Amino acid sequence: MCLGVPGRVVQVEGLVATVDFWGVRREVRLDVVDEPVAPGDYVLNHVGYAIRRIPEGEIAETLALYEILLREAEEEAGPDAMSADVRGEIEAARAPASGRVRGG
Repeated sequence: MCLGVPGRVVQVEGLVATVDFWGVRREVRLDVVDEPVAPGDYVLNHVGYAIRRIPEGEIAETLALYEILLREAEEEAGPDAMSADVRGEIEAARAPASGRVRGG
């Protein structure tokens, strides 16, 4: 299963945005995002690429869902593929950048 992770755009320079994922900032490519993004927007990131701008009316609900997923992942609620994927995305975001463009 593939999972996108939401994050808040902090800065945009050309086709690269700095995005904040729960306090971890990473560069994210904007090549395939569905519409222009600006600082303050939220995007859905998958493997270092913003794949969609999250509409303002969906941000609160999306973030609440991910908070639940993160909490369950932290509690080790059992062998759940989505929780494991979220945990992997968070661990990848916390790893030191190695020169590659990575997202949350």
